[in-house]
Amino acid sequence: MTFVRILGVPNHIRVDGTGPVCVLSAGLGMAWFDWDPVVPLLAPHRTVVRFDRPGLGLSGHARAWPTLTGEAERIARVLDAAGAGAGVPATLVGHSLAGFHCEAFARLFPERTAGLVLVDSSVEEAPRPRRAPEFADACTRACGTLLSTAGVPRALGPFLRRTAVRAGRHTGGDPAPYDLVRRAYSTSRFLHAVLAENGRYRDQAVELASLRGRVPLDTLPVTVLAAYEGGSRHWLDRQRVLAERLGGVLRVSAPAGHLVMLDRPQDVVDAILGT
Repeated sequence: MTFVRILGVPNHIRVDGTGPVCVLSAGLGMAWFDWDPVVPLLAPHRTVVRFDRPGLGLSGHARAWPTLTGEAERIARVLDAAGAGAGVPATLVGHSLAGFHCEAFARLFPERTAGLVLVDSSVEEAPRPRRAPEFADACTRACGTLLSTAGVPRALGPFLRRTAVRAGRHTGGDPAPYDLVRRAYSTSRFLHAVLAENGRYRDQAVELASLRGRVPLDTLPVTVLAAYEGGSRHWLDRQRVLAERLGGVLRVSAPAGHLVMLDRPQDVVDAILGT
């Protein structure tokens, strides 16, 4: 465990294992320990780098609104701190919202990218800019301040985390130790961070659409790992189109909920090792 300052904010980083470098980036509001089921299976084959974005996990309070370019640059700084500099290409693994971040990194830092794995990634086929973004940001900030002052993070943060994890899995509850959940999810910094990431989601989707039009992925190996629980195949079809658009291959993890790393960690490992 270590911390590195990025734009003045202490960012929490964990490094495990040996071999080629792989960085795991978690989805909206998630922490480094959400990859715990994957790491023991992957560490014998890869140097596994995990980190918390500002406000999440053990990282310090966010000082700026999240942007797509900023998150791609954060991954670069995390890799630098982990000893994987410009001469050490890494496989980027992004879950959900972090799929945007990892794809942006692959486009902006192709010389540092060995492969791209998108784990049930967010998909926005035709994103549109927000209306009145300054007003929306002000409302988001005010909401976070009001809820924090009312003590909502301490009172409800761990409970809401547990509820969200159960909803995001095919079966099972939250395997994370309660002391870690309480430490990461009972704070105002977490509340502000998750509201900011949610509020700026559409902006990052628009940024990525623009980046796709300007910067190709060339021949980079790409794997899209889609979760499927049965029933409607609409989400699976969207993941398939994403894989085709990126010139990659589609793998399906079934049965699995959105939190594939918890439901079927071996599928995540196989996708990484096969990319």
